[in-house]
Amino acid sequence: MQLEVTGPVFEWRGPAPHHFVALPADDAALVREVAAAVTYGWGMVPVGVHMGAARWTTALWPRDGTYVVPLKLAARRSEGVVTGDVVDLVVSIDV
Repeated sequence: MQLEVTGPVFEWRGPAPHHFVALPADDAALVREVAAAVTYGWGMVPVGVHMGAARWTTALWPRDGTYVVPLKLAARRSEGVVTGDVVDLVVSIDV
């Protein structure tokens, strides 16, 4: 399954701050349909992500009725992405 996602980058300022993009409701619904088959626990869904030339693996996090995509620091730096930017992602889930 491949999702094309566009959204603003936001920062979660917990004990270990990190940057994310939230999936739109339609995409989150598609992920929920396959999550049980691919999750490795706590609702985390392993994915591959492309943002421009940057590529990495991570896991979608369930949050507030949707899923969020963690943006790795190296990917944000290589693409010049900061909080508030609207980015295009390709998110791949092996089902």
